[in-house]
Amino acid sequence: MNSIEPEISVIIPVYNEEVHIYQSLLRIEKEISRMTSSYEIMIIDDGSKDCTWEQLVQFGEHSDHFYALRLSRNFGKELAMCAGLEHARGKAVIIMDSDMQHPPELLQQMIRLWREEGKDIVECVKRNRGNETLDKAIGSSMFYTILNKLSGYELRGASDYKLLDQKVVRAWREMPERNTFFRGMVAWLGFDKAQIDFEVADRVDGNSQWSFANLLKLAVNAVVAFSSIPLRFVSIFGAIFLLGAVILGIQTLFQKFLGNAVTGFTTVILLLLVIGSVIMISLGIIGEYIASIYNEVKGRPRYLISEKIYSMNNETEALFEVSRT
Repeated sequence: MNSIEPEISVIIPVYNEEVHIYQSLLRIEKEISRMTSSYEIMIIDDGSKDCTWEQLVQFGEHSDHFYALRLSRNFGKELAMCAGLEHARGKAVIIMDSDMQHPPELLQQMIRLWREEGKDIVECVKRNRGNETLDKAIGSSMFYTILNKLSGYELRGASDYKLLDQKVVRAWREMPERNTFFRGMVAWLGFDKAQIDFEVADRVDGNSQWSFANLLKLAVNAVVAFSSIPLRFVSIFGAIFLLGAVILGIQTLFQKFLGNAVTGFTTVILLLLVIGSVIMISLGIIGEYIASIYNEVKGRPRYLISEKIYSMNNETEALFEVSRT
């Protein structure tokens, strides 16, 4: 590849986006080319099962600023963004989605804030969540409320649509965890930030690739990665029920000394059910943290790359590459 660093790298993770990816990239390149002639558009194909990669090959034949990575399977959006951040060469790096819910028209304003005002991070914050289903809107609100209370980071309205200065990217690369949550990691880094509000547009193809199970998994990973407070809940529950057991024990002994028969069968059953539920929930919380530790200590690579596209020579290079950080 050309060793000259581009001014701007645009990272776009994609999964099964064949319907619109070509036209979306044309629109994004049109916007970015208005601001600079020194840029690269980097696509991370997260193991798409449709013809997304073929569309990327076709686009690479007509662009002089194109770089694409094809992961060996679907690793998830978070790890696809990791692949992009670890390979991007730009002096500033922009992360965005390809479905046009992240308006390309904001690229000029983001770059201006970085160039003229020296902002290290430019974040695009959602004014609203667009045409989102009620269950996802409620779930999202609950998730960000809980994450804010547990971690201390206010991420409500946050999106992955961000510009990061090269020094921020270098700092991010020093974070080696495999249980990643990009928005939380950027919030943890600090640096000088600016925010841009935007309205979430409709998806160009109308179909989200995020299922409820995937969103739930992301939520659990985010909480585990950025807060140890749930582990303390186990101790709190234990202390509460220990206090209850002491009070109940004293009351039982008192009734025995008075010679009253204790007939509290229903009370005993209810206590057993409640205590059993708390124990199972506590074990589940501990299990999530143990699973996270297990994934970290295995030390497996975050992702595997099977193919690359370099637009400068119009070739597709097949390879097998392991990336470790």
